[in-house]
Amino acid sequence: MEQLNTISLQVKVENDIKDSFSINLLDNQTTVTEIPVRLKYHRILLIKNGSGILYIDEIAYPVSGSEIFLLAKEQIFSFSEHSAVTGYELSFGDCFWEKTPASANNCKAVLFNNVSENQNIPVPTSGYQEMDLLFNILLLEYQNEDYINKQDAMAAYLKIIMIKTANLNASLTNAYDNFEKQIYRQFLELVQSQFHKTHDVSDFAEKLNISTRKLSEICKRNSNKGPKDIISLQIITEAKRALQFSAKPVKEIAFELNFNSAEQFSHFFKKYTQFSPQLYRVGFVKIGM
Repeated sequence: MEQLNTISLQVKVENDIKDSFSINLLDNQTTVTEIPVRLKYHRILLIKNGSGILYIDEIAYPVSGSEIFLLAKEQIFSFSEHSAVTGYELSFGDCFWEKTPASANNCKAVLFNNVSENQNIPVPTSGYQEMDLLFNILLLEYQNEDYINKQDAMAAYLKIIMIKTANLNASLTNAYDNFEKQIYRQFLELVQSQFHKTHDVSDFAEKLNISTRKLSEICKRNSNKGPKDIISLQIITEAKRALQFSAKPVKEIAFELNFNSAEQFSHFFKKYTQFSPQLYRVGFVKIGM
């Protein structure tokens, strides 16, 4: 890879794609874009053979063949003059990816959340035939007349392609295995630092760039608790500390913990401890006497 020294100041934005999904066959394609394009969708290029240079965010990747290029939305790409490629071009948006089975979510995160590490993946000769077959099946499905659940079928094929892509690289496979633990640790760290600002699971999921459903699955598998319970446990722990070791009024503690009122905080505290904040504080003082 080499750094592109100059890049055209003209950058066009990718056109909208119907239903946020498309797949096209590239047959010695020589009309690929030379004007840099900012992507609205994630893109997978399966290159059977080719020549020229693919520029992604000003980094130059020589195109040779038997390889996959992963491009994430918001990246800018272009091909050098006279480039030619044969293979497949697959594009999909996040809203289309949501149609895939939940078990595939890790794969997308591993491949696209840090896409610069996985931008170009060689495909061994022994594995290319299988990848070519999968892309061709998806292309045929895409070209079929519309029918109920067609997008679900295409999403299922996309899931298989993503899993097979991750498995092409041992390091990606390891990252896939460890991904959930990494996300779970990041979630715990976020809860510890942000619980006084928000209690909403959706806010934490957004910061982690995953769905609330996926976050719930990760938490259940790693702790047997849901994300809401983990957040609540952190709040209760901090509330107990404040009640035990400070003389702050309950109302002040409630606002510091991001509750709208002392009543709301009291209801929440009693739900998890069976005591009102006032009774808990009195009981703790008596225990310490």
